[in-house]
Amino acid sequence: MDSERGHFAEKVQTLSDLELAVLVCLVADQHVIIECADDLMNEVSQELTLIAANIFGLSWAVLDCSDKTTLDDFGSGILVKEESDDYFGGVALGKEGSFSPPGSTGYSKRRTPKSPQPFSPLDSHRIANVVVAKNLNRANAPVQVQALELMRGKRNFTRTAVHAAPKPFLFIALNASNTARMSTHLSDQFFISHSHQDEDELPNLEDFQMGEPVSDDDASTSSVVRSSPYMLYKRKPASVMFSQEELVELTGLTSNVDLSSEVRAYLHNIVVFMRLHRAVAGGISAVATRHFNALAHALAPLHGLSYITPSLVALAARKIYPHRIIITSPENERSMQWGSSLDAVKAVLEGVTVEDVIEEVLQSVEEPL
Repeated sequence: MDSERGHFAEKVQTLSDLELAVLVCLVADQHVIIECADDLMNEVSQELTLIAANIFGLSWAVLDCSDKTTLDDFGSGILVKEESDDYFGGVALGKEGSFSPPGSTGYSKRRTPKSPQPFSPLDSHRIANVVVAKNLNRANAPVQVQALELMRGKRNFTRTAVHAAPKPFLFIALNASNTARMSTHLSDQFFISHSHQDEDELPNLEDFQMGEPVSDDDASTSSVVRSSPYMLYKRKPASVMFSQEELVELTGLTSNVDLSSEVRAYLHNIVVFMRLHRAVAGGISAVATRHFNALAHALAPLHGLSYITPSLVALAARKIYPHRIIITSPENERSMQWGSSLDAVKAVLEGVTVEDVIEEVLQSVEEPL
């Protein structure tokens, strides 16, 4: 058991920030929000698809959202072709989670149906293992609700079929930094959030471009929906860094992590302090608390540990709460109910950010020895 943890810890040390975010969510069976500069959106999107294919050997789809994206666009944009040649048995016979090479028809050898009504081509598709939804925060309310239903129910309803999400399944919301927030319920459903900085590397994309440049036609593609596989990915990786079996092993290690009573109390105190912070509007949801506990457990085996330390709890807090906390307005700050001066409250809250709230809470809560 210890050798397994050490083996995984060595692998984790070589991962980039985006690779690690994807790994954590696959192990925890959860979803992630990634933010980056608007001009890096396409590069980060391509990096994420390369991570899905090359690091984990999973199928992927990219959906470019806007306020004009429809439910049909969403439903078709998250699908990829079945890998089985059998039209009716694709889900059962296809190798789940693998990355299908370009040019595979998926249903080119199927028999002609006897029914005079042809089947919809979407019926021969399935939901990709990794879905990257660009600018999901700009999508209209019905599309965001559909994304929420997909994440919670693990299935998507279209006009012609019901598609179940595969295992593993990861939904990534790729949004531009400092833009509008997604709906509260949708944001709360995401496990963690990560901000990709300009100086952070995109190793998979850089390696790919050195070996096989992107063609002009691919670079100029401007369709609303882009599904796996892109033309620019012309080869299937010979091996992956984390197989599905290893992901299952990591999940098993996560369930066997020990949590002492002192560290459990530390985690609980952070939640309480976060809820009672004067700058937090609306409190902290129960879903966030469950995710907080789950992330603390998931981080332990990735660090080669069989137990949760206070530092892992603090790290989990910095990833769980940034996309959930909303800074209250001075008029709604709770001390205003007790006669506080509005000007004084404005002075206290001026310039306070979500990161400031999290760090203040972590400094206020005493760590166990």
